[in-house]
Amino acid sequence: MGLLDKIKAGLQKTHSQLVHEIKRIVTRSPRLTGESLEELEAALLAADLGLTITGQIMAAVTKAYESQGGQGHDVFQIAAREVERNFAGHPAELLHQPGALTIVSLVGVNGTGKTTTAAKLARFVHTRNQTAVLAACDTFRAAAIEQLKIWGQRLNIPVIHGVYGADPASVAHDAVTAALARRADYLLVDTAGRLHTKQNLMQELQKLHRVIGRQSPGAPHEVLLVLDGSTGMNALNQAREFHKAVPLTGLIVTKLDGTSKGGAVLAIQHELQLPVKFVGLGEQPDDLQPFNATEFAEALFTAPG
Repeated sequence: MGLLDKIKAGLQKTHSQLVHEIKRIVTRSPRLTGESLEELEAALLAADLGLTITGQIMAAVTKAYESQGGQGHDVFQIAAREVERNFAGHPAELLHQPGALTIVSLVGVNGTGKTTTAAKLARFVHTRNQTAVLAACDTFRAAAIEQLKIWGQRLNIPVIHGVYGADPASVAHDAVTAALARRADYLLVDTAGRLHTKQNLMQELQKLHRVIGRQSPGAPHEVLLVLDGSTGMNALNQAREFHKAVPLTGLIVTKLDGTSKGGAVLAIQHELQLPVKFVGLGEQPDDLQPFNATEFAEALFTAPG
């Protein structure tokens, strides 16, 4: 399965609901009435595209229909173009420091899939013929260390870990030392899930990053917030608070394969002006895919055949 096909398959639930509604609205009449415009707006908002992006799409659709009616205008194409345009200027490439260790910290609330995402990101790094080390810095969730160790064995990637209840910053310190000694390209740090409203836990995360920064100036070089795509716009508050506590460099949106709220990716990116670096589209190691704005827009708004 090609990359575009994977993205289309992952966004199938969002796409099916959205396209069904749009087709129903636009095929009813060659002209868009006030009523049908309201329905179109509701369909876009239901996919969690957010008020701003929905407004942009509505304005573009209205302008096209007012100038030439329905002839030659495809709502699907207009919507896809507006979506793609909003991602322009936000490079999605994972940062890499040639000849040096690149440290990536994965942060987020409980249950977003950080541990699995860390392992899949290590797998992605290996597909580029680069080396990775995993740091099990979630020392609070009983199964987190074992889970990452199992992934490490499965993917043949070293995992640096401590004991359950150890100081995460201490584990991070040891992991940086080990990654430097191995001359690894990447150190991927799996941090504990924490509620964005818990100040003490956010301060602990800041401490972990300070320890990393003392060993490797400028690190962590990437701080990627892992968001559960199925929570839709509720993820926006999490993103805002994490961005205040530990300045983020990008987003990873997981679990898009099971949600009808895939449009939230766009709304969150627009609000925070942060690049979406990867999207999670399934359970397999290769199901974490680099984000591609053109393919994402096409997967959301491919017109039915």
